[in-house]
Amino acid sequence: MSRANGKKIVEFGGMTDDTITENVIAINSMSGDARLQFLVERLITHMHAFARETRLTTDEWMAAIEFLTKVGQTCTETRQEFILLSDIFGLSVLVDAISHPKSKDATTGTLLGPFHTHDANEFSSGDSFCSDGKGQPCAIHGKVTDTHGNPIDGASVELWETDDTGHYDTQYSDREGPDCRGIFHTGANGQYITKGIVPVSYPIPHDGPVGQLLEKLNRHPYRPAHIHFWVKKDGYDELITALYMKDDPYENSDAVFGAKKDLIVSPKKIEDPELAKQLGMNVGDYHIEFDIVLMSKEEGISLFDKRSREELKKIGVNAAIIDGLPVAELD
Repeated sequence: MSRANGKKIVEFGGMTDDTITENVIAINSMSGDARLQFLVERLITHMHAFARETRLTTDEWMAAIEFLTKVGQTCTETRQEFILLSDIFGLSVLVDAISHPKSKDATTGTLLGPFHTHDANEFSSGDSFCSDGKGQPCAIHGKVTDTHGNPIDGASVELWETDDTGHYDTQYSDREGPDCRGIFHTGANGQYITKGIVPVSYPIPHDGPVGQLLEKLNRHPYRPAHIHFWVKKDGYDELITALYMKDDPYENSDAVFGAKKDLIVSPKKIEDPELAKQLGMNVGDYHIEFDIVLMSKEEGISLFDKRSREELKKIGVNAAIIDGLPVAELD
């Protein structure tokens, strides 16, 4: 191995069509980072295999490059077209499931989606995180516990949803601040009470390159009605999830594959005056009760390592594993 300008040079044998992959892997194996080297090696292997299996043409390769360029050009501070692309191919929800596996006792996670922001206001228990006139009022309430049923005090429960027209606040050009999103905290008994609106189904942004791709694939862009949650507390594995409304017309054809069956609920009409009083709502409004179970950090780390070993064995990947992640063996 020689050097040029301080960089290592890996010299490979004669280049042929049959040796392209092994040579590309070899020349990208000098980082000294075992995880990065493993990721790059597997990416090259699968990317080259895709080209060979599909007999990828130059025109198709160029079309893909131009498409990805347009995806990047569509991204703004409030719109992430690359996340949207990941979403429609099911990669986002798959990566979340891999990164944050849940035990059978814990609440199921799902994808974050492209409309989370970092400017949500904090609210007191029972407050509304939607301004007036955004839709049919709905209380969202429940308790946050650990896997042993113990209440978790001080957990952060962040929620966000569209208004009743199916638009997030970030989709309005005259947005002055966050709306239909907010952060609440549980009390000593683990309880949280929030007020939002009954969610509605809506299309993901389809006026850009991802929407054009959906059109070519003869797919609709709709998501079933849902409310997003992000629940955090020091010492616990964070939970990104959502609740989906039962009998929504897109319940079983979510454009981004997030509507998992154990996250499907039915809003209930409030008919009991006492319940309405407890929730700070009116009779005739709706409510959703959603109890949340968080795994501890230790439980999450242990399950992540266990699942990694099981899944890698299942698909026949023989690699060293550090902190639950497969890595390359460095020379």
